[in-house]
Amino acid sequence: MTGILRGGVIGAGVFGGYHARQYAQLPGVALSAVLDPHPDRAAKVAVPLGGRAFHEMEAFLDAVDVVTIASPATWHAEQALAAIAAGKPVYIEKPIAISVADAEKVRAAAAAAGVVVACGHQERVVFRAMGLLDVPEQPVLLEALRHGPPSERSRDVSAVLDLMVHDLDLALSITTAEPVTAEGEGRFGASGAWDAARAEVSFDSGFTALFDVSRLAEGRKRTMRVVYPSGEVEIDFMARTFRNTTPFALNPDFADTPAAADPLGASVEAFLQAVRGEAPRPIVTAEEAIRALDLAIAVEQALEDAA
Repeated sequence: MTGILRGGVIGAGVFGGYHARQYAQLPGVALSAVLDPHPDRAAKVAVPLGGRAFHEMEAFLDAVDVVTIASPATWHAEQALAAIAAGKPVYIEKPIAISVADAEKVRAAAAAAGVVVACGHQERVVFRAMGLLDVPEQPVLLEALRHGPPSERSRDVSAVLDLMVHDLDLALSITTAEPVTAEGEGRFGASGAWDAARAEVSFDSGFTALFDVSRLAEGRKRTMRVVYPSGEVEIDFMARTFRNTTPFALNPDFADTPAAADPLGASVEAFLQAVRGEAPRPIVTAEEAIRALDLAIAVEQALEDAA
């Protein structure tokens, strides 16, 4: 695709607004349309940014060249398949779907149509800016904690698919090993889903990854510790700092890089570059998103087995 791309966003919630602003400000693209079942919500996001509000999928798809799906996760696969059937490249907020079977349908449809699919695991942008994706050693231990207060966002899925899936994807991004077992325990919240969970995932290399997520906390806390044979890296995502005892040169000023300052913008821009043929792939492909989803569902099953 060449020329100014017409960007469309499905979902007029908080993340839909974030994505609409990206299309309004990134070069080579303009916000054209926002789709939401509530036309007033769609208009509130679209009109100030020069776009139009839609509540019917067919008319929306006629008005756009590329699509971001920022609706509740339960709708991701259905809406992605509709966009792909219309020949539109799709950026899907995480998780790519709520079942591996549906996610595979999205991947297969995109491959058959020859359109790009990207998934919004934006924190890989931060890992790349730090240099963690280039560490030449395999990790032996990862400990990730991600806590936040109750929110009305993403209540249609568990904290595993809402929060832990970020760290599952990051763990998968720094190892070539394959996960073999998952164990865990969780706590149900008022949502009727797992609102807090701890999990241990073992990999075939001996790598162990520990995950602790909660959306019942009083405040936000996000940390990670990655242990390598030669040392370890401790990250405070809130402070945007890290401590590195490995011999590998990570970037202590990563937070000042344009990509780390705006991971969502970097992720969407990479998607658009892949659409235009300027890059071989988006930051997170459908295949990679499916691996994270598959592992998240294995963790959910482990929570069910332990309940």
